[in-house]
Amino acid sequence: MPILTVLITGGTSGIGRACALAFGRAGYQVAITGRDEAKLADTAQALTAAGISNLAVRADVGDEAAAERAVQETVARFGGLDVLLNNAGISMRARFQDAELDVIKQLMQTNFFGTVFTTKFALPHLLKSKGSIVGISSIAGYRGLPGRTGYSASKFAMNGFLESLRTELLDQGVHVLTAAPGFTASNIRQTALAADGSAQGESPRDEGAMMSSEAVADEILKAVQQRKRTIVLTGQGKLVVFLNKLLPGLSDKLVLNHFRKEEKGVDVG
Repeated sequence: MPILTVLITGGTSGIGRACALAFGRAGYQVAITGRDEAKLADTAQALTAAGISNLAVRADVGDEAAAERAVQETVARFGGLDVLLNNAGISMRARFQDAELDVIKQLMQTNFFGTVFTTKFALPHLLKSKGSIVGISSIAGYRGLPGRTGYSASKFAMNGFLESLRTELLDQGVHVLTAAPGFTASNIRQTALAADGSAQGESPRDEGAMMSSEAVADEILKAVQQRKRTIVLTGQGKLVVFLNKLLPGLSDKLVLNHFRKEEKGVDVG
């Protein structure tokens, strides 16, 4: 049986790092990208310690040339590509009326265009391998969340892109998965951007009440192996998506109430 290769963008922390370890333990060769050299080295060391063949590429996939280089280096090292896991992403917490437009642009560049760029350069290799394209989306890609206009917009865009691409590739053997992790104990909230683009730091959510990154990674690995179309994780996440379809007016009110508590610093885990 041939050894498979996965490229994970934003693979140095949270869900990305957990996926790198999960896929590696399942027998994959693992390539990861990240912008922080120290975190890249630390994750590569953890993969090596676990006996996982790996490649760490310092790259911001929101940059077209960097995304292309990440794919090229992966294929050059491992001889092909079987799974692309588009995980690189940033979040925000600010009302739109207060947010600087550069913050919205930054989210779209990383979350949406990072997915588009990397997928574009990976696709010829995935067509050869009949492999998988995965997008780590969010509940915010199904239900717009107040205070996260740019984040929700980027994830709605990702969902539409992946759905269109899945349809285009139906008769070409490439699997496309959209994964919405729900509320996960991941550092994306600690690094969420404030209205002026600075890192917000503390999250008002209770990490202990959330699904772990490791549990999310196991579900994503299983979904890739089963070649599922979509997965929505956590009971709360599934409820939000369901209510938004069935009772959108009520959903508006519930989500706004949740956001108001969050603005006041109330634990909304």
